Amino acid sequence: MKNIFFSILTFMALGAQAQKSELALKYANTITNEDLFDYLGILASDALEGRETGERGQRMAAALISHHFQSLGLIPPVKNGDQMSYYQNVPLISTKIKSAHLKIGKSQYDNFNKTIFVGSGVTNGEESSEVVFVGDGSAESYKGLDVAGKAVLMITPNSYRKAVALSRIAAENGAKLALVVRTSSDEVLEELVTSYRGYYEAGRMTVDTGIEETQFVGMYFTAPSLMKELTGKTYEKLKALADAKSIGDFKKVKIGRIAFNVEKQVKKISSENVMGYLEGSDLKDELVVVTSHYDHLGRRGDKIFNGADDDGSGTAGVMDMAQAFAMAKAEGNGPRRSMLFLAFTGEEKGLLGSEYYADHPVFPLENTVTNLNMDMIGRYDEENYKGKDYVCLVGSDKLSTELHQISEQANAIYTNLELNYVYNDENHPEQIYYRSDHWNFAKNGIPVIFYTTGSHDDYHEETDTVEKIEKEVYLKRTRLVFYTAWELVNRDKRPALDEKPSN
Repeated sequence: MKNIFFSILTFMALGAQAQKSELALKYANTITNEDLFDYLGILASDALEGRETGERGQRMAAALISHHFQSLGLIPPVKNGDQMSYYQNVPLISTKIKSAHLKIGKSQYDNFNKTIFVGSGVTNGEESSEVVFVGDGSAESYKGLDVAGKAVLMITPNSYRKAVALSRIAAENGAKLALVVRTSSDEVLEELVTSYRGYYEAGRMTVDTGIEETQFVGMYFTAPSLMKELTGKTYEKLKALADAKSIGDFKKVKIGRIAFNVEKQVKKISSENVMGYLEGSDLKDELVVVTSHYDHLGRRGDKIFNGADDDGSGTAGVMDMAQAFAMAKAEGNGPRRSMLFLAFTGEEKGLLGSEYYADHPVFPLENTVTNLNMDMIGRYDEENYKGKDYVCLVGSDKLSTELHQISEQANAIYTNLELNYVYNDENHPEQIYYRSDHWNFAKNGIPVIFYTTGSHDDYHEETDTVEKIEKEVYLKRTRLVFYTAWELVNRDKRPALDEKPSN
């Protein structure tokens, strides 16, 4: 009798699972290439002028997405005065460097000539400063050194994130400027110049917090060849001193004064996150957030950067997934948990839309179960994965092993894509875990999965166009995100956070 009882329970459980799988298949199949390319064809058209943050094309894209959410019957979740809106206004400040230079002795180095200025702040005229050598710039390097109101010189690894973190340590110790040697040769610095020039000439954006910009906080990435002129020592000797970590030797490095100047053009810009809300049933207070960014690089002269893959592909995916889940609800098969379909602005300017949402959440972050984020899901990394049915996943196991298992299971049951975790490696040089909008959820303790396919030759080029999107694998990737979301919104329990190891 006991065996019969358990057999009946097992049969019922399998039957329920089969029914759930049939429903998932039914609505996943409403996500089609026809729909995806209808949305993508508009988002990545010349008419939308590259969708640059704060520009006309971006606002046109926002109108397209919000109209789509409205047509599906999604709820506008943002309170805007007495009205509810699909838009979350994101106040931004655009800062463009008019001029910047660094003087060492009688030599002046303008921005992008053996130096790259990075950071906020202005000088309002040329300033001069003593310089103190602080080795590798780590916190312990400042013991016994007086850097208050002075510039510091540090030798760091070739990592932007590391340099920023070390510049903050410098600021905490009272320094007014950091000279950062992050490359071992001038040639490598020149490669950075190529990358940074376009970014800074277009202007830098930050979220407008209402707090006035600090008078001066910033750093100059500085060529190794300038070390002899600045300190009388070669870069190699300074690097050896930094590695030895002897503060007594740091004090022996005699550095002349420097002068520097940073002038900027500042203006305020308004942009929008676009979101539609689908209310759940018995678990409606919990939320699964499906995201992409809909901004891109805009236009440079006569060139339009359409951004079909980056991130028209993810945004069209969000729009079609919203349609599939809205249809399921209309037919009485709606999600148990609520869903927020969210297209961010300002990702290309530094994850600004998602930063603003995380600081001003429309729904409590503690109720947010998971973020599924899509950015560049329509192409192949032709160098490594040409022709393969794959997708790269980042972050699925960082905060919740259970979320990782749910993701793997959804793929095994429904799509059978090759799941690649190359970018999930903490030591991968591209550090992608920190470079798309999911990061602003992850840093708040919310489990995330980031779906991408890696870079390609058309990344951030005017050649990132619709006809290069790989139809069949793009569809399979979008459906994988749908199947994962379907499981997350309908399962009994939210994915458990992993326990942090005790100290």
